[in-house]
Amino acid sequence: MENQNKMIKAYLEKGKRLTSLEALDLFGCFRLSARISELKTSGYYIEKTMIELPSGKKIAEYYKP
Repeated sequence: MENQNKMIKAYLEKGKRLTSLEALDLFGCFRLSARISELKTSGYYIEKTMIELPSGKKIAEYYKP
């Protein structure tokens, strides 16, 4: 978990956005929302927006403003 948090934080700090499917592919992270919650609890500011997929399903996309 700690290593995933570091990788996710570094990724977001590059100005990139991250969805749960991307987190699974890039970092082997099955629970992105939990990792985001841990980062927020440690004082790291992250925003979320909901995006709509071509299928119509909406998913969270996280980013550092």
